[in-house]
Amino acid sequence: MDAARERQQQLTKPPGSLGELEALAVQFAGWQGRSDPRIDSVHIRIFAGDHGVVAEGVSAFPQAVTVQMIQNFAAGGAAIAVLARHCGADFSVVNLGTATPGPEMAQVVNVQLAPGTENFCRAPAMSEALLRSALDCGAKYTPTSSDLFIGGEMGIGNTSAAAALTSALLDLPVDATVGRGTGVDDHGLSLKRDAVQRALDLHLPLIGSAFDTLRRLGGLEIAALTGAYIASAQRGIPMLVDGYICTAAALLACRLNPGVRAWMLFAHASAEPGHQYLLRALDATPLLDFGMRLGEGSGAAVAVPLLQSACRLHNEMATFAEAGVSTGEPH
Repeated sequence: MDAARERQQQLTKPPGSLGELEALAVQFAGWQGRSDPRIDSVHIRIFAGDHGVVAEGVSAFPQAVTVQMIQNFAAGGAAIAVLARHCGADFSVVNLGTATPGPEMAQVVNVQLAPGTENFCRAPAMSEALLRSALDCGAKYTPTSSDLFIGGEMGIGNTSAAAALTSALLDLPVDATVGRGTGVDDHGLSLKRDAVQRALDLHLPLIGSAFDTLRRLGGLEIAALTGAYIASAQRGIPMLVDGYICTAAALLACRLNPGVRAWMLFAHASAEPGHQYLLRALDATPLLDFGMRLGEGSGAAVAVPLLQSACRLHNEMATFAEAGVSTGEPH
């Protein structure tokens, strides 16, 4: 990082004039252990799973959409598939467990640990064994080597899980954490807030750790993301965290292993209201604020060219000496 900072001072520009792009290049130099950082290898993994809380009317879409969207990812028609294709990412979908079997398609790994989670308004979302399996799957399907890891998610009902987790982890009321998700109307929003509140009333008195919070209120795909983030940090791979659901998983990963935080960048500020509280808890400044709330890892993928630009400017700009440009300093 020191060598990268020194190079930044020699490039043909006023010091600091590239703003955060300079800081990003220096950060990647530290992560990669080289003064000329590069982002050539990008891995994107979408973790999918269904949620029992959908039975409470919390989503504008039926549960069947989870599998339909997995098919859309694999066929290349989803937003994240388009973005992954154009940034040359290694892309695949890991189906942890859906109510109906996932498609047998290239780029889809059907783990199918369970047909989704339990309805957390009535019972813990997962058993301890199921949670551990989901965490392990996240680690298993995370690359062992990469310049950048992006995790994404798909699961109808998962903004309800993210809201419940955020309220539980940060002691926030449901009005602060529950948003419209898939686009529910006012009645749907009321049902969603009620479901999350009932879940908190049921489980909060029994929660004693971040692990138990995830087991009772999370989702299979959120657990896999949590495991993936921990594994990425342990393997020395920097990660770009997407929106609300991914950031809930990021906070859980950091609660389980605080060393993970040093390997994270945060891509964007989601339009989901609870996201700001998660970012604040993680002392995170997002790179972008485009009013996005699609999920899938799409906000993170949009930011990849920004990170690549930071590294390319750092490596390819001429120094004052190379360009024969005066530094303006007295001789």
